Amino acid sequence: MAISKGDTLPEATLVKLGADGPEQVALKDLTAGRKVVIFAVPGAFTGVCHSAHVPSFIRTKDQFDAKGVDDIICIAVNDPFVLKAWGEATGATDAGIAMLGDAESTFTKAIGMDFDAPPAGLIGRSKRYAMIVEDGKVTLLNEEANPGECEVSAGEALLEAL
Repeated sequence: MAISKGDTLPEATLVKLGADGPEQVALKDLTAGRKVVIFAVPGAFTGVCHSAHVPSFIRTKDQFDAKGVDDIICIAVNDPFVLKAWGEATGATDAGIAMLGDAESTFTKAIGMDFDAPPAGLIGRSKRYAMIVEDGKVTLLNEEANPGECEVSAGEALLEAL
């Protein structure tokens, strides 16, 4: 069953590439006592993710900051090396967006947001969504009907719903 508004995020460990290599990041540490945006994409460097979804949060980062959002986190079922390169290529890292990997799709599966699209080579990937999380609890969730779309999960749509 997919996560929904009012649910508490499950315990999860994600990964990022730090100065000394891959680093484990407890999602609880990023959300406890904080207001964060979490958005997920089917894959780094893929069409809509690269050209629309990440740029929408880069464009709206200052507006989220003004509304009291502490962090914006992008999650993808990719390794931390790819996410570091992608964050640099898109400008997301410079904009202050955290690029975190869920390489084994553990978090994605735990919240019921996994899908497979074998013809596109996407196995065990994340559906496209965006959520507001306050102190570990989902207060707003916008999920796309199709992972190839970026409408309700775009930064502008989430900001408007906030």
